[in-house]
Amino acid sequence: MRPGGAVQQSDGQQAGRPGDGRRPRGAHAFDLVHPAVVLGCFAAILALTMLAIHPVFLALSFSAAFSFSLYARGWRPSLRTLAWQAPLVLLCALVNPLFSGAGSTELFRIASRTVFVEGVAFGACMGLMLAAALLWFSNAALVLTSDKVLGVLGGLLPTVGLMVSMTMRLVPQLVERGRLIESALKAASSARAHTGVEGVAGRVRQVSVLMGWSLEDSLETADAMRARAWGATRRRTTYVRHRFRRFDCAAAAVCLALGAASAVLAWVACVHYRFYPVMGSLGPWWGYLPFALFVSLPLLLCLVDDARWKKVC
Repeated sequence: MRPGGAVQQSDGQQAGRPGDGRRPRGAHAFDLVHPAVVLGCFAAILALTMLAIHPVFLALSFSAAFSFSLYARGWRPSLRTLAWQAPLVLLCALVNPLFSGAGSTELFRIASRTVFVEGVAFGACMGLMLAAALLWFSNAALVLTSDKVLGVLGGLLPTVGLMVSMTMRLVPQLVERGRLIESALKAASSARAHTGVEGVAGRVRQVSVLMGWSLEDSLETADAMRARAWGATRRRTTYVRHRFRRFDCAAAAVCLALGAASAVLAWVACVHYRFYPVMGSLGPWWGYLPFALFVSLPLLLCLVDDARWKKVC
């Protein structure tokens, strides 16, 4: 079973019968690793994605995030996500040259404003970085449930742990609620757009409803936390006690080694690469291998675990 479908299941559900070739419900590859290692791995990938503004590193990060999304959520939800991320990248690529007049390769002119290739490339990279970061947030939310995040950070940093847990849940929740609102508006014949102005007004209405829904939900969450005596004690209890085993030490060492090597090589590549005034060379190809392997670790772990499960069953 893929982790995306497994995470949505609650604990204590029925497991598959021994020998029937099915994985128990609610089980996925990331249950084999301590949540602290998984959280650290995704946090490092997110940090490198947002800090390494380099075309190759951003392309590798987005490709790995999208591949994991295909595995975890399926091709239809992933393509729906790509349907609004591609215009986002295009919008950033087109808007950035209007604010940045630097560059040396002229593309075209808009009145007295010159659009350079370097400005378009930098805007596209920023849009790709944003899309990759959002994808990694969604992927992390699939495998890191709120109880795991609070179990790792709840003892030392309860407020930070709660914020991280809620932030990881926020992106997929907003996307799902946006689809529900759009479906409700499409079902109402009187709310259908017949002109371009009505279409824009419908989108504005959809965003306002989504924001109102989110604000109302935040107030209800705050009232529920206050009623359940949030902050009454310094340390929080957890549903499941996770033990740090030898396998977790080995996994943490691999993540640390690949993350450190990726950070050093990304720093070297970003130092020697410039967008302005002239785009530099991309550098040697071998320098991207540690980062490519690092961002592919979540998918590789799932594929290896699936192969092992099929072999055992």
